Amino acid sequence: MRLARLLTLLTVTLCALFLPPPLWAQEPGTPAMLVADDVYLNGEDRLTAYGNVEAMYDGRRLQASEITYDQSSETLIIKGPITLHEGENTLILADSAELDRDMRNGILRGARIVMENHVQLAAHAMARRDGRYNKMYKASVTSCRICETGRPPIWQIRARRVIHDQLEKQLYFDDAQFRILDVPVFYLPRLRLPDPTLERATGFLFPSLHNSTRLGFGARVPYFIRMGDHKDLTLTPFLSANSVTLEARYRQAFRNGRIEFEGAISDDDFGPRSTRAYLFGRGTFELPRDFTLNFDVEAVRDDTYLLDYNYSDKDRLDSELSVERVKRDEYIRGAVTHFHSLRTGESNSTLPTIVGNAEYERRFHPDRLGGELRFNAMAHSHYRSSSLLTDSPSVIVNGADIDPWADGRDVTRLTLSADWMRNWTLPGGIRARVQTGLAIDSFHTAQTGGLSRSAVTEPAPSAALRLRWPLLKTERGGATQVIEPIMQLAWVGGSNPAIANDESTRIEFDEGNLFAMSRFTAPDRRERGLTGAYGLSWTRLDPSGWQTSFAVGQVIHEDPQIEINGLETFTTSSGLDEKFSDVLFAGQVKTDNGFTFTARSLFDGAFDTTKAEARASWQTDRTNLGATYIWLRNDPRENRFGNVSEWAFDASHRLSRHWTGSADWRYDVAQDRSVRAGIGLNYTNECVDIALSASRRFTSSTILTPSTNISFTVGLRGFTTKTQDKSYVRTCRN
Repeated sequence: MRLARLLTLLTVTLCALFLPPPLWAQEPGTPAMLVADDVYLNGEDRLTAYGNVEAMYDGRRLQASEITYDQSSETLIIKGPITLHEGENTLILADSAELDRDMRNGILRGARIVMENHVQLAAHAMARRDGRYNKMYKASVTSCRICETGRPPIWQIRARRVIHDQLEKQLYFDDAQFRILDVPVFYLPRLRLPDPTLERATGFLFPSLHNSTRLGFGARVPYFIRMGDHKDLTLTPFLSANSVTLEARYRQAFRNGRIEFEGAISDDDFGPRSTRAYLFGRGTFELPRDFTLNFDVEAVRDDTYLLDYNYSDKDRLDSELSVERVKRDEYIRGAVTHFHSLRTGESNSTLPTIVGNAEYERRFHPDRLGGELRFNAMAHSHYRSSSLLTDSPSVIVNGADIDPWADGRDVTRLTLSADWMRNWTLPGGIRARVQTGLAIDSFHTAQTGGLSRSAVTEPAPSAALRLRWPLLKTERGGATQVIEPIMQLAWVGGSNPAIANDESTRIEFDEGNLFAMSRFTAPDRRERGLTGAYGLSWTRLDPSGWQTSFAVGQVIHEDPQIEINGLETFTTSSGLDEKFSDVLFAGQVKTDNGFTFTARSLFDGAFDTTKAEARASWQTDRTNLGATYIWLRNDPRENRFGNVSEWAFDASHRLSRHWTGSADWRYDVAQDRSVRAGIGLNYTNECVDIALSASRRFTSSTILTPSTNISFTVGLRGFTTKTQDKSYVRTCRN
């Protein structure tokens, strides 16, 4: 009975090893286990277990060579090597230990704590107090892998004393030295760091160094403020030779959504304002009845501020508030958007700066009629702050004085439509699709300038027949080919109303709208009359991973579409202004080794290129390469007074296990000059992340000057970031 009682006491005592009461206190009767080669009772109150001793309790396991429990003094003597597995995140090692009965107080010699498989705390001795504090003397802390070669880690923090608060998950250092390759770099009398098991904690983040021809040399020192379990604030002072800046980021999570804001305020001497600032924000919330609320805010106090400080390349800002719901057969969305242009030569007073949109669409599948019924209602309105009527020459159309660029024109549009569509399979495998419908467009224009009427309503009945003939072939090797010729005949009635073209000013003709009823982007213009379209697509899928696709098509109009009833419709560069549109070619090739090539082009009747774009990329485990080319013909109606021809390159390559290089370059072929170029080099292993980058912006204008930026950032992994990719972890060589 004495042996059984002592063995029970020893087992329960071992279960408390290194764990504070909130962690190890369990319900009575929770099973525990003690395993050893031999257990001896010396006298009446001294029990010794030795030989591969293991104590297991609640997912924690203690291993030691010998454990002796003295009931009279209620002390526990443990001989090492000692290993304690505390869950999946913490491992405690020691040479020997002397602890009280509850393991809440005592001392461990030659102790080492490993947390999250990254951070190691080693000390000559570690004292445990109240089951909460681990006090380590002559301690060293690092997240670098230490090999048995005698070489010091890349970085470490040495301190006279380190206190680990297990409840608050904090590390407190006294007389701390930060060392690189065992060389002291700086000294701090007091230092506090969160332990790796704590996801968020208030404190400084690692700084970064920057040099810019615009801002001069400077440093960013982020300070993270934990404001609760679901919100935080990061303040980043940025001090440079020519600027004093405070950057901020605020995040908060709610039960039904989240928000995030970031911004900065600067005091410099090279902008039109002595104090400049910007604010970007976004958020999303779940509303009742499956609705979603989204918002984003973009505001800046100076047009060049974002580029000067390299915050963003955007030259048109948009702030939007929207509510939407998406279901299988229903779509609802309402949004209000505010636009602000940063481009030179654009006046925000004459641009539509406030835009409202609302849309409702519902689908039905009637049994008797078959097919699909689709009802749609759209409302749109845009507002210009200018009160001017016109500043450009008028255009006489059907006796009316029409000015398509009235400075203060405000437009409200309502569109109602109903469509029915149904598919059939004809003999020979031909797929037929019939579509018919009616749309009613109503426009109200304020400050009309030369427009004769401020209110216009125009119906647009439509009908279309589309025939597809998919042909399938399977090769002996398992590859599949699909060839599909397509033809469509469509008709849209009515005429384009005598209103200015505000919405359909940019038309993209591609394989996505080749067989659309109208290729305009909004109902203020429609393709009226009889139109035809034909095309051919070919796809080949190989089991080895190769994929190839190609499409060609053309649109035929009853009449040329550059001007209908005196109103301008398609632009010359759209490829759709003539009776026979430009011929569309599009294709894509994918290989099994990560190479992808995609291209699209429009060719006119003389087989000259109207528009062209191509993208080639190659992605492997070590390399990412990409090149993009774009060519656009000049078109004054699209504010493009010269041809656009540009190359863009981007690349990254893992040079070795720890080194990664990157580069990007954008080149304007038409003007024979570089637009932007950058290069970067990263070193990453299990304990450090070093990034060096340089970029050059070559563009200039009346408000912009070319600039060069150099950035250097060091992050210590284990505390600030964790190594998710194990391929960066160094290995020890024998």
